Amino acid sequence: MTIILPRLFLACLIIGLFNIFMIPQIVFGEGFRILDHGAAATGQAAAFAAQADDASAIHYNPAGMTQLEGIQFSGGAIFIGGDVRFKSASGGTVKGGFDGTIANPPPSTFFLTANLSALGLKNLSNWTAGIGVTIPYALQLDYPDNSSISPILTHAALPLLDIKPTLAYKFNDYLSVGGGLDIYTFASFLGEGHGEFQRNPPGGNQEANGTDTALGFNASFLLTPIRNEAGKPLLNFGFVYRNGADLKLKGDFLSNGEKVADARTTVELPDIYTWAIAGWPIRNARHEWKIEVDVEYADWTDFKDLDLHLSDFKNPALPPGFTQTISQPRNYRDTWLLLIGTEFKALSPPPLPNWDVALRAGYIRSETPIPSRTFEPAVPDSDYNALSAGVGFLCHAPGKFLGILPCNSFGAKAIGLDLAYQVLLYQTRGINNNQQPLLNGEWDTTLHVGALSLRVNF
Repeated sequence: MTIILPRLFLACLIIGLFNIFMIPQIVFGEGFRILDHGAAATGQAAAFAAQADDASAIHYNPAGMTQLEGIQFSGGAIFIGGDVRFKSASGGTVKGGFDGTIANPPPSTFFLTANLSALGLKNLSNWTAGIGVTIPYALQLDYPDNSSISPILTHAALPLLDIKPTLAYKFNDYLSVGGGLDIYTFASFLGEGHGEFQRNPPGGNQEANGTDTALGFNASFLLTPIRNEAGKPLLNFGFVYRNGADLKLKGDFLSNGEKVADARTTVELPDIYTWAIAGWPIRNARHEWKIEVDVEYADWTDFKDLDLHLSDFKNPALPPGFTQTISQPRNYRDTWLLLIGTEFKALSPPPLPNWDVALRAGYIRSETPIPSRTFEPAVPDSDYNALSAGVGFLCHAPGKFLGILPCNSFGAKAIGLDLAYQVLLYQTRGINNNQQPLLNGEWDTTLHVGALSLRVNF
């Protein structure tokens, strides 16, 4: 225990530092779902559910945690740049995007796993526990206050936090299972601490906001039918189910900064199913080459509306208990994603004998769940293709991380750094039958994603 306690202290210290300096701000992905939760996965276009061999397995496939020895930490940030361009049917243009060129502070991830035997529970060596914090669903978009679409939207934010206590169990060398809770909530240090939508119709600015805490869960398995002589996987099959939760947001409706009513609405998150297969054509003491294909199904069909219910108006002319509902149909549909990723590792190559070096690349094809009829500027989504590339460096003793810090400092066995870049090329979307005629026209979106993750293995 004299060794374990300093390791746990160091891991908690690292998490605290990331929490201070990398508080998340928000963007959107397929619908408003975020796919990137670690630079190693981002470099492979998030095709990671069958590999799942770092602490981000808490998100990508909890069963993969049983592959991790000792105590492992991973934390990082996703840097977002890009814009949204709208050309209306009448020829006017609107440009929207983030508060700046890059979302600042950026979205962040935090993962900590521990094989229970590393905590002194020798009889529970088949169990691995983990805790993660991610931003899986989010919005953060701004449009000018005087644009042609300002009566519909000027600002949208959904800084939703997902806290993930997780467990995994290894039955044998062939099968592991995992699962945990998804505690969706808001926090005062994330943006305004609530979801909010603003618009600027004649008469002044209007805002609706709200918060909630909701509970979901996830379950997964990892099947490894073939291993090499060293016991490392040569073929993995993974499956992950993520249960959607219903966020019942309650807050205020404001006009020109003054509360005029209580407000509530419901955001129904989708059920997500992921099937994954990974194979290693090469895996020996010097080199490893992995190819992975993941297929995801997102069932958005329960997200039928975002109706805003207002009550307790501060207007003496209205009877007590008066309520009003602002209809906001959404009618999302189910959608499929294809994710393909590859990773090539050189283990202790001659130029860097104390390092493992990884090269990564990937491709995503995503469908949009949003019909043209209910398309909205808060989620200007369309079908897209994404290309990713990344590198990873894992340092072992007696090497020095960044040439300064010994890679076995504080009892660590290895320290790693992963970097990735991704470009999301959204197809131009022509809208001509929207329920809000002001939104008819052409919408173009491009996103650039940079990812950075720090790993420490104890």
